[in-house]
Amino acid sequence: MGLQLRRGEVMMVAGRNGSGKTTLLRVLATAIRADGGRAVVGGFELTRREEIRAISALLSHQSYLYESLTARENLDVVSRFCGAPAPSPAVVLERVGLSARADDPVSTFSAGMRKRLSFARVLLQQPSIAFLDEPYGQLDPEGFGLVDEVVAELRSRDASVLIATHQVERVGRFANRTITLEAGRAR
Repeated sequence: MGLQLRRGEVMMVAGRNGSGKTTLLRVLATAIRADGGRAVVGGFELTRREEIRAISALLSHQSYLYESLTARENLDVVSRFCGAPAPSPAVVLERVGLSARADDPVSTFSAGMRKRLSFARVLLQQPSIAFLDEPYGQLDPEGFGLVDEVVAELRSRDASVLIATHQVERVGRFANRTITLEAGRAR
């Protein structure tokens, strides 16, 4: 493919359903293994999974939250694995508008609330590289604003952001570059 995402840059990945957007992000975040090719993430070959995971965060279609735990407990689990000092769960829950529900089990959350909690997890990780897969999905208009703010916050910290989305017009307003995938290839 031959693309490079620079520090502090936002790149949009567009394409039809099934074009490979999710697969690309999941491969780069080391959530799945590539069938072939070569990629370097944050200076690390894809085989250096631990190093890549230490500097990146993936917001996926699936929330990967612990249903029986509270929002705060979910973030406590993540903060234990953060290498650098992370913001407190209370701070990021406030940031995503969930502080009033901090002690409620995730099983009681709507899809939009789960997405907000997933964004809290990304913020808690303080990534150098964020992979956001359909970040606007399941959110209301206020949530759309939250996504825009989180992306701006990541960018202000010089993090690189790769966004796979169908919200092309919205993301196009702030993305530095766009690639379009078709059958797994950039065009």
